[in-house]
Amino acid sequence: MQRLGYRRDALIEALHATQDAFGYIDDEALRYIGKALAIPPSTVYGVATFYSYFTLQPRGEHTCVVCTGTACYINGALPILARIQESLGIAPGETTADRKLSLLTGRCFGACSLAPAAIVDGRFEDHVDGEELATRLRAL
Repeated sequence: MQRLGYRRDALIEALHATQDAFGYIDDEALRYIGKALAIPPSTVYGVATFYSYFTLQPRGEHTCVVCTGTACYINGALPILARIQESLGIAPGETTADRKLSLLTGRCFGACSLAPAAIVDGRFEDHVDGEELATRLRAL
């Protein structure tokens, strides 16, 4: 925020920096950023919750993002999510109790011909099989 002169338009950059440093953005950080940039807390919270990149909860050690864009949806994204939920006991947006894995959804990874797709720990995977993915995620 200092580098950007505490301008209001530094909000997204401040949120990015906070999440990069701590892994998520907690209430205290939201309030601090708002106060430092003279932005109402409701606006800071609104921006942080509008963009799917930001998370207000700690994420797991590992992350699995299942694409739910049109091609992936048609080619089985929901059964993949259901299989992971059944296997690991977490729904999209949740993290396992041991903080090992966070399950997320994303909208179109831009690889529709390779649907269904997922990103596990930053690595893109195509033609995903729900059972095989759930088995690998359990082993993490």
